[in-house]
Amino acid sequence: MADFSSLEQFRECLAQAPDADKEAKAGAEARNVQLTKPPGALGRLEDLAIWYAGWRGDARPKLENPQVIVFAGNHGVTAQGVSAFPAEVTEQMVLNFQHGGAAINQLSKAFGAKMDVHALSLNRPTADFTQGPAMSENEFVEALLAGWHAVDEGSDLLVTGEMGIGNTTSAAAIGCALFGGEAEDWVGRGTGVDDAGLALKARVVRDGVKMNGDAMSDGLGVLRCLGGRELAGMAGAIARARVECIPVILDGFICSAAAACLERAVPGALDHAVAGHQSAEAAHARLLKELDKAPLLQLGMRLGEGSGAALAIGVLKGAVACHSGMATFGEAGVSEG
Repeated sequence: MADFSSLEQFRECLAQAPDADKEAKAGAEARNVQLTKPPGALGRLEDLAIWYAGWRGDARPKLENPQVIVFAGNHGVTAQGVSAFPAEVTEQMVLNFQHGGAAINQLSKAFGAKMDVHALSLNRPTADFTQGPAMSENEFVEALLAGWHAVDEGSDLLVTGEMGIGNTTSAAAIGCALFGGEAEDWVGRGTGVDDAGLALKARVVRDGVKMNGDAMSDGLGVLRCLGGRELAGMAGAIARARVECIPVILDGFICSAAAACLERAVPGALDHAVAGHQSAEAAHARLLKELDKAPLLQLGMRLGEGSGAALAIGVLKGAVACHSGMATFGEAGVSEG
């Protein structure tokens, strides 16, 4: 795919991206009603398999090459004291990812996913968004391109995860800017802040949304002004997956906030994505409701890294395996009744 060099070109790429293959989806629906099971007996697994078939352009698809990409970035807003951990932890965790020691490494391995880690200018944090936009347009486009180029065209499923101290505050500000409400509706404990820290996060979110109001004309403006490089990287990767017809499993609050900016910029931009889980971060449920995405799992997780979405790879693999591997009534010689 050709590169883009501006937000408008990126928006055009997203707007011109293909839709699901109608013939493949219809073929999958026809196959589903012939499988050796009562109608609807596999519940949401049936819908998932049909959705996946449509995006892969194959009525009887396989899921063999999932990719997990973890993006890392540092946030200038951490200077406001919004996290229980220092910014140095971002780089330390990147090393842990690279050495295979994090939860996402284990989950990727467990479900046969290729895992990549991209640290995005950790020595150059974004600007403090209470003082102005987090990123210039050039910085934002650079981060989008990092995500765009990180996607393996040969993959047949994408999960994006993140690491960035301070990024729950960024995600809360994005949610507040996109969908309204009070700052307190969107902030959560994140890495474990106390009540005073929670009040501070709410104040920072209010200040950030107010400061950048004139620059946030749409979802991409919101992501540029209030996001981080790792959120932009996830957005770029999710957009590239749409262009390549690669289905996506969204992770938790931060990933969903980044993805929501794409949906606001181009309605329907997330039709190729499902929500892997609902995290314990309180505002994630509200964000998923705004996106009309029902989570596949709800296990009280709040780790980030792509961990909840990676776990949901198993659910989608099960759905596709049943759909494509089961016999039809005719093949099995079973009376349909």
